[in-house]
Amino acid sequence: MYKTVISLIIFSLYVLNVFCYKPVILLHGILTGPESMELIKARIQEKHPGTITYNIESFGGWSSLDNMNYQVKKISEEFNNYTSMHPDGIHLLGYSQGALLARTLLQNNPNHTIQTFISLSGPQAGQYGTQFLHLYFPGVALETAFELFYSRVGQHTSVGNYWNDPYHNKLYIEYSQYLPFVNNEIPSNSSQQFKAALTKLKTMVLIGGPDDNVITPWQSSQFGYYDANGTVINFMERDIYKDDKIGLKTLLQKKKLKILTVPGMNHFDWHRNVSVVDSYILPYLD
Repeated sequence: MYKTVISLIIFSLYVLNVFCYKPVILLHGILTGPESMELIKARIQEKHPGTITYNIESFGGWSSLDNMNYQVKKISEEFNNYTSMHPDGIHLLGYSQGALLARTLLQNNPNHTIQTFISLSGPQAGQYGTQFLHLYFPGVALETAFELFYSRVGQHTSVGNYWNDPYHNKLYIEYSQYLPFVNNEIPSNSSQQFKAALTKLKTMVLIGGPDDNVITPWQSSQFGYYDANGTVINFMERDIYKDDKIGLKTLLQKKKLKILTVPGMNHFDWHRNVSVVDSYILPYLD
């Protein structure tokens, strides 16, 4: 009888381990906070009962404009605590600036246990556009924004860290302290680590759409970007893919990279739309 009870307990634990949904980490966007991710959290828990969900509170509101490297450094301890608590796997979803920040957390912490990373309309290749700029810096002109962002003062801001002016690429490479490094456009001692941390993922999901109206170009959410002439080129035509700088080609060849283009979605609706969660997020949360 005793052995039977023990066997049932062991079997039950096995079933729970196999069939329970993996935990999820959520990371909010710029000038918002964890409350902005509550719909996604609630929908995950409704459709995937029992899912443990960690909604990161750090750098909400105006503090989201702090330097991106500083944010990564401060959030890394919390991030590593979550991943170490779940050695069998955990998922990560970031929205807007939080999607780029989440990806950088992965790269800076190569021992992570993240299985699926979902980037929900994040400026993965950078940002260059009037609508985005004037939301947060209304007095700055697009054509001269590089004068602010490619400076010591500008690099103290998160926006400056991923501002990618296609007409001033030399200044971007010279002054930007963040994006050229995390995208391995500038080789560093961490380049191999950054690539290894991404290629160990089970799945990377890049979600964006042509009606976003904030992420500019919207293809940046899928690593597409402007060339030197201001023409948007697909990520597969860019050096970051062709030279496999951060592992995008490796992920695609192994069928681990999912590119999802969703029309009709404004930037401020991605994280508040139940259909987006049901159709493009939940299927990747096992």
